[in-house]
Amino acid sequence: MNIRKNKKTEVNKLVHIWYEGSLIAHDFIDKDYWKSQRKEMEEKYIPLSETYVVSNGNDIVGFISMVDNYLAALFIDVKHQGKGYGKALLSFIKSQRENIQLKVYKKNDHAVNFYLENGFEIKEKLLDEQTLEEEFLMVRKKS
Repeated sequence: MNIRKNKKTEVNKLVHIWYEGSLIAHDFIDKDYWKSQRKEMEEKYIPLSETYVVSNGNDIVGFISMVDNYLAALFIDVKHQGKGYGKALLSFIKSQRENIQLKVYKKNDHAVNFYLENGFEIKEKLLDEQTLEEEFLMVRKKS
C-alpha cells in the first residue's frame, strides 16, 4: 500500500472512482445528480484540493481530498473496499491535521459508522441544499 500526492494526469481515474462510489453509496440520490457533477469534480474540486492517492502497488484504488482542514472527499474503488485503504488514507491525513471536519449524508450509514469508529463525532445536522438530503457535520479534534 502506497500513499502519495496525486498527479494532474490522474484526475480522470479519480473522477471515475468518485462517480462509481457515489452511485453506490448515495443510491438515495438521483443518478443524474452525480452525472451533472462529474465536470466540476474534474475541473474544479479535485484540482483545487490537496489530494492524495492510495495504490495497491499497480493501480490507484482510492483517494482523499482536503481543502484546508475540510475533508472534501474520501473514495475507494468499489472493487477494493473493505481492505483497509480508506482507513489508511484517513490515518495519513489525521497525522497531518490537528482538526478535521467533513459532511456525510445521514442515510450513508456505512460512511457515518466509518467516521464514528475513526474518532469523529457528529457536531450538527444540516440539509444539503443541492440534494435536499440531511447530512451530518462531523468533526475530529486531535487529543
